[in-house]
Amino acid sequence: MPDRQRRRSGSSFRLRAIGAVLLALALHSANAEPINFRLIPREIVESRLREYGGKNAVRGATLKRLFAEAGCGEHLSEQPLKGRRPPNVICVLPGTSDRIFIVGAHFDRTPQGDGVADNWSGASLLPSLYESLKVEPRRHTYIFIGFTDEEEGLVGSYFYARRMTAAQVAKTDAMINLDTLGLAPPNVWTHRSDKSLTDALVRVSIYLKVPLSGVNFERVGSTDSESFRARKIPRITIHSLTQKNHDAGILHTKKDKFSAVNLDDLYATYHLVTVYLAYLDHIIDKPEVSAGDKAAG
Repeated sequence: MPDRQRRRSGSSFRLRAIGAVLLALALHSANAEPINFRLIPREIVESRLREYGGKNAVRGATLKRLFAEAGCGEHLSEQPLKGRRPPNVICVLPGTSDRIFIVGAHFDRTPQGDGVADNWSGASLLPSLYESLKVEPRRHTYIFIGFTDEEEGLVGSYFYARRMTAAQVAKTDAMINLDTLGLAPPNVWTHRSDKSLTDALVRVSIYLKVPLSGVNFERVGSTDSESFRARKIPRITIHSLTQKNHDAGILHTKKDKFSAVNLDDLYATYHLVTVYLAYLDHIIDKPEVSAGDKAAG
């Protein structure tokens, strides 16, 4: 996240890890379709987090390798940007319809600290989410994107969003943004998230018995989901910022290192997001844009 003041607070929890799951989310009716996915073992999620090292170009190359190791071969690509910036890294999980979900997280860091929480925590989850969802055909196409240079002003996400055609925008049902995870249990930035997407995340969190807080940081600056807001694409940002970890001065300092991330919270967030992404595929054709988004747009 770009560096500014952060405010407000969250809550804490722990979640026991599970293996392969066949889940029926009876959120609308007793006849809800089963939602199939496969949770990656915790040690793999943690090992991917440990590969945070290097400058931004190295981190981008590492993310591309992790996608390939997760099985994203022929659908793995880079989107070059102007100048000498690292490219966006893109992995596509094709669906059976023309509908699209974009799942993004920036891989770049500031020069201070190791940038593990902000935001290798989010970027390193992308290959695991791909691996968890590829176990069965999905209706939506999932486009997983590691964005470059978010810390310099949402450069990578803005570049990607502005180059989407009108047809691509019309087919995109949601942008799910992961930024700064594992400092605490998962939160949703409600003021910068579409209401229908937030409501769906709440339903999944209740079903999984995972406490979820709404934590807004209006003075934090911005995050990659806002590049898609400008294209009127429904979006949601999941994060772990709280008043406590703000006051601890972790982000954009030498304190942002591997030991700052709570591995229980990170894996719990991965579990929640995995089920959430699978659930959205079952319930969404085109979510309504909230009144606040329409006004802001």
